[in-house]
Amino acid sequence: MKHFTKSAPVSVPLILFTGILAVSTASPLIRFAQQEAPSLVIAAWRMGLAALLLAPVHLTRNRGELVRLRKGQLALLFASGLFLALHFGTWITSLEYTTVASSVVLVTTAPLWVALFSPLVLGERLRPVVGVGLAVALAGGVVVGLSETCNIQAGGMVCANLDGFLHGRAFIGNLLALVGAWCSAGYLLIGRKVRPTISVGTYTSVVYTVSAVFLCLAALWRGQTFLGYSPETYLWLLGLAIFPQLIGHSMFNYALGFLSAAYVSVALLGEPIGSSILALFLLGEVPSALELGGGALILFGIYLVSRSETPAEVKLQADAQRPPEALL
Repeated sequence: MKHFTKSAPVSVPLILFTGILAVSTASPLIRFAQQEAPSLVIAAWRMGLAALLLAPVHLTRNRGELVRLRKGQLALLFASGLFLALHFGTWITSLEYTTVASSVVLVTTAPLWVALFSPLVLGERLRPVVGVGLAVALAGGVVVGLSETCNIQAGGMVCANLDGFLHGRAFIGNLLALVGAWCSAGYLLIGRKVRPTISVGTYTSVVYTVSAVFLCLAALWRGQTFLGYSPETYLWLLGLAIFPQLIGHSMFNYALGFLSAAYVSVALLGEPIGSSILALFLLGEVPSALELGGGALILFGIYLVSRSETPAEVKLQADAQRPPEALL
């Protein structure tokens, strides 16, 4: 069985940086699309269009690899697609019930769950500096999330609308956001497990298709329609499929063939920074002092983790800890 962890043809850190820029477009595009379309429909269109755009290329270029996939690999791909569908479905839907701040605080805990379960699921040893970087980056994510309901006054931080965090509709939204974090962690862990054995093209095409099918079924079960929206809404949906999904998530899936799941998951925390910059220009939203401070913490956390390992070290570590058969 061919493995894809021997060498990276391009700079993996550059790939991660490009992925962060691409996924940062998701929040503004979702904000525009939600003016007309329900959350599940947005998620289904995002994954469905991405899968359709990938199909012509990978059915021709990777058809042989698709046919040779083993049952164990197919099971992992199916599970990854399910986790990805649950992540988008629960996270985007959570915004209908709770504040953006609460949703962001909870969904950005995904790296914590990845770090906790990587040693058990993948056998990847985490250095102490990775734990420090995770803590710093997660703290930054919390600060960015709280910036919508908190502000600095007279040298102190004053927060409002936090009393209903675990009550009523807010509780449902908070729970959905937390489930979205768990599903994101599962998606990253499975991707790290299976990606070294198959190409990124085959992985993304199968996983995106599985995810799209689940999301379409969920939207239909809720009685939601995929048609009848304005041309502008379909333009936002197409943008979601191309930029954060085809470019952004595919970049992260590529990186999972060379870097640990914990490393990649921390890089995902760079999204709020890019989203804040785009919101400044597209939505006229000026970042607050808390958002800027949280962004600085996120960048510092990513820096700490990025200094802790290299692609070559991850390959040697993975080869030493588990045989190729364990990935199938």
